[in-house]
Amino acid sequence: MDESILQLAEYPNAFGRIFKVTQEDIDGFGHVNNAVYLKWLDATVWAHTRNVGLDEHTCQTLNRGMAVVRHELDYISSAYLGDEIAVFNWLSANDGKLRASRTFQVVRIKDKKTLLRARTDYICTDLSTGRPKRMPQQFAEAYQITLIAAPTASREQAISA
Repeated sequence: MDESILQLAEYPNAFGRIFKVTQEDIDGFGHVNNAVYLKWLDATVWAHTRNVGLDEHTCQTLNRGMAVVRHELDYISSAYLGDEIAVFNWLSANDGKLRASRTFQVVRIKDKKTLLRARTDYICTDLSTGRPKRMPQQFAEAYQITLIAAPTASREQAISA
């Protein structure tokens, strides 16, 4: 990602991806459907996961994966057809055992407007059983915390931003 785009991130050490809003992303109200934002968050997580050396094959070999247990999304403003969107994410927690969390920011590039803030909590699972299982050392090392002071803005502050 271009350094000028990374400067739009609220915090340092962001990993991000850029998306362009297509007609398929638009809902009946003429803006990006709320489910599309979740799709963008997930695609950014997978890009980051691959970037730190934990691609699907590696996870399958280790028989471990990080499964979502909770999403919290605060929608602040809308995106529209043709907009370029930057999705940033940070590892905001990792206990090195079972749990990890990510913090997200979604920004419309042309006006630098934050459209969404989110947090996702994960639990390490055994891929063959789906049950929680201690994360391998490779996960603990690859998923280093990149956001030391996670945002504490209330939902009301996020909405008024």
